[in-house]
Formats: sequence, structure tokens, C-alpha cells
Amino acid sequence: MTHPLEPNLPLSRPARGGPVPSEFRDSLATLGKWLMPGMGLKRWLLLGLCGMLTVNVGVFLLSYAALKEVRGSSFPAAYWGLGIAACILGTYMAYLGARKVIRQVVRVLTPVDLPPVDPSRLLDAFYRYRTRRGPKLVAIGGGTGLSTLLRGMKRYSDNITAVVAMADNGGSSGKLREELGALPPGDIRNCLTALAGEEELMTSLFNYRFNQGTSLIGHSFGNLFLTAMAEVTGDFQKAVRASSRVLAVRGQVLPATLTPIELVAVLEDGSEIHGESQISKSKQPIAQIRVEPEAPEATPDAVKAIQEADVIIIGPGSLYTSLAPNLLIPEIRAALRASRAPKIYICNVMTQPGETDGFAASDHIRALRKVAGEDAFDWILVNQDPPELLRERYEAQGQYPVLCDRDACERMGVKVIEASLLDEGTFARHEPQALSLAVVQWLLTLRRSNGTKILSAPGEGDLSHPKGWFR
Repeated sequence: MTHPLEPNLPLSRPARGGPVPSEFRDSLATLGKWLMPGMGLKRWLLLGLCGMLTVNVGVFLLSYAALKEVRGSSFPAAYWGLGIAACILGTYMAYLGARKVIRQVVRVLTPVDLPPVDPSRLLDAFYRYRTRRGPKLVAIGGGTGLSTLLRGMKRYSDNITAVVAMADNGGSSGKLREELGALPPGDIRNCLTALAGEEELMTSLFNYRFNQGTSLIGHSFGNLFLTAMAEVTGDFQKAVRASSRVLAVRGQVLPATLTPIELVAVLEDGSEIHGESQISKSKQPIAQIRVEPEAPEATPDAVKAIQEADVIIIGPGSLYTSLAPNLLIPEIRAALRASRAPKIYICNVMTQPGETDGFAASDHIRALRKVAGEDAFDWILVNQDPPELLRERYEAQGQYPVLCDRDACERMGVKVIEASLLDEGTFARHEPQALSLAVVQWLLTLRRSNGTKILSAPGEGDLSHPKGWFR
């Protein structure tokens, strides 16, 4: 009889002729599967093993010949050549065997409906997966502005975190919120596809928008996928992580909060407008902005990312409907103020009716400080080239270029950077590569002035150092 506190140990060892442990049987079964006929692996594994054996024979012959030479004994020169030839041949055999085995494994893991994986792309993807490089960049915002920034910044860092506003109630996201009570997935989807790696087919699928039917029209597949995944996992953040793996996202995308929130604007005449999609339709200037509930809980991962960031970027995006919903969350606001990382605000290219009518750069600063506090950021990046081709069309809609009133900004203690950032295509908006390059050049200049050793031209090739292009 055992003591109650003693473990129930066996009283005697099992007999030597007893049953084979299940783990050993499983190992034998697994080995048997690898060695089954038709797998296309045995011959190449055998070739690799023979190659390693041949290399060992060559090394033995060379070592024996060298020992004979040291002792002064004669040794046929042919053995030297034989040893060198064995090393070269064995190395080639081992390389060929390993290469064929890897190709067979990759072919099995590649879906049958996709083209074969290019080995060079496979190597790059594997390298990037194993060595995530670059400074820790945190971008705070929403809408198309944030995804534009991310599309350019992923060239310079794999450590990007997008903190995304969750107040959208228009379009596909608004329908899903109203009908299913789901969190708005639209801005999350835009950021995921912006940071996507080489998965072009999946990116196109996520961006696909249904344009026929009655119940699906206007919805994007990515929004439906995120909503369904959130229902299956019971957690919206888990759904975002799963989608990130599907799209091979470089970095991470985080909702600012998992609490359903509604944006409320108080106009100068005292009236209130509820809902992000309705605020921009207002004809009265906005006097105050808030969210309901008043203090939504921030996503812990978003707060942690801000605390650990090397750089914090606010914007670009709609001032009240894309940026303010993040900054109105108390924990995010506190983390932003406490961070010692350099913080920059990227100002919009054009004013927005109902939100920033008549605003110059200093007015954007004043409005953001009213929401986030005086020390939310200390730099501002402003476009210096107003649109020419689209100017008349925008002026007809009541939109004008945001003027850079440098003196007024600097009197508020904010340093100003002006750069050519315009992409004047169908719309007047930021050009992703020009925008990301301006941010990187600002950061390089800032780091050099602080005495930090930093690479002069960060890019894809500069991600090999453990600290990216910080040294």
C-alpha cells in the first residue's frame, strides 16, 4: 500500500519480452511511410548519404597522404588526386541529393492549383520568416491613408505594427456591424493586404468585391472572411492573426480596441452627429469629437507595441474619422505620451469637406492636440507639391491643398518637414514609395543627429543586420 503523498510508481520493471512501447511503434510506422515505394525520396536520400560517405573517404585519403608526407614516406601522387576527386564528387552528390529532396517536399506542400514555387522566392521568403529585421515601426490610423503608408514602409522593415481604428460604420463594414453585430473589418483588411508578402492570389481574393446579387453586393470577400473567422474562433483578434498567416503579412495588424464603439461629433452649433459615415456629411465645423462608450479598453498588444516602438507614425488619414478614434482610447493616448520614440504626424494632402474645411497644417496640429494632448507628436510631414491636373475637380467639391504654414507650426513647438509626396492619378493622395522614403530620410537624419550609427540607404538588402538599418 502506498502513502497518499507518494507517486504511484510501478512495483517492478516490465519484463524484457513485454509489449513494444507505442511511441516506438509510431516511430517505425512513420519511418515506413518515408520509405514506401513511389515517394520519390529514397533514391535522393541514398544519393546524399553516399555523397557524404564519399567525402569521408576522400578526407581519409588526403589525411593519410599528408601523414605519409610528414613522416617522409613516399606516397603515390595518384592518391592525392583520388582524395581530391572523392571530396569533389561526394560534395556534388550530397548537394544534388539534398536539392532533390527539398524540391520534392516543396512540391508536395504547394497547392495543386498554384504554379510551382520559384526556389529563389522560396529562399527569400524563408530568410524573411526566420530573420525579421528593421526598426519597430508603429503606424496609427485607418482608412486608405494608413494602408498607403504601410504599402511603402514594408520595403524598409519587417517589424511594422498597424494600430487600426475600429469606428467605421459605412459600406460593407457598416452592413456587417448592423446585421451581425460584428466589429468593422474593412480598415483591417486594407492594412492586411497592404502588408501582404508574395501571396498575390490571396491578396486579390481578399480585395475582391461582389458587384452582383442583392445580399452580397458591395461586400468584399476579405470582410466576409474576417467576420466568419471571428465567429468560428470567437475572437476577432485571432481572426486577424489567421488572415495574416494566409497573406504572409510582413508585420502585424492590430485593432485599436475590441469594444464596439461609435464616433460622435459635436458641431459648433451644439448639435451632435453619430456615426463615422455621417460626420463627413456635416456642413458645420466640428467643435468636439468623442467615442461611445467614453473609455473603451485598448487591445493589450497595441499598447505594448507603442511602448516598445522605435518610431511612431500618426496618419495619414481623415483627421476626425480615422485618427481621432484611436487617440480617444485612454490607454493608447497614455502609451503615446509616455513613449520616448520619435513621433511624426503625416498631414493629409487635401482638405476634407465636413472635417477639415479651410484647415492649414497648423490647424491639423491644433485639432489633434485637442484629442491626444500637447506631447502626442513633435514632427509633422507635409506635402509641398499641390495637385495641378486634378485641382479644378477637387475645388468643385470644396477640397483644397493643405497649406504648410511653417511659422505657425514651429511656434506650436512642432518641427516641419516638407517633401514631394503627391500621387496625382485618379485621386490626389500620397504616393506610397515617396511617402515611405520621406519618413525613412527623416528618421535617418534624426538618428545621425543623435549619434546613432545607421546605414545610409536602407532597403531590402539592409535587413540582414540584427538591428536592420540601425547599427
